[in-house]
Amino acid sequence: MRETLVLNASFEPLSTVSLRRAVVLVMQDKAVVEHAHPGLRIRAASVDVPVPRVIRLSRYVRVPFRRRAPWSRRGVLVRDQHQCAYCGRRATTVDHVVPRARGGGDTWLNTVASCAEDNHRKADRTPEQAGMALLRRPFEPTPADAMLSALGVSVREELPDWLALPA
Repeated sequence: MRETLVLNASFEPLSTVSLRRAVVLVMQDKAVVEHAHPGLRIRAASVDVPVPRVIRLSRYVRVPFRRRAPWSRRGVLVRDQHQCAYCGRRATTVDHVVPRARGGGDTWLNTVASCAEDNHRKADRTPEQAGMALLRRPFEPTPADAMLSALGVSVREELPDWLALPA
């Protein structure tokens, strides 16, 4: 299902929602469409709405400050753009730089996207012990960056300039 970015009334990213939820928010006048899919519309007997890519809430919603993006396997794959950190091929798994058996945890700085072959080859060792170099170091994305990255690389190219992430 398509994901739609939800902005607060102050234009700060809040979350992503399904296309269905985004249309409901727009139909209830709780949000307005800021950016739509070009040429796509949702039509019914008395409704004609552009398919939203980005919506903005009509009223400001106060949210507690989130300092860190929550870690997830999907988040690591999206952050690394589904590219293996060891060979650059398509990544399907998440590898722990310091293995969990050796005290490494599920954190942004200890996990990288990996292809199954390299993950199996590295096994229960650090990259140095396995003789494998990381092509790029893991980093912790900001909550807003993690949210925009979750929309996908091709989606980012279609977003307005004022919203897109720096390359």
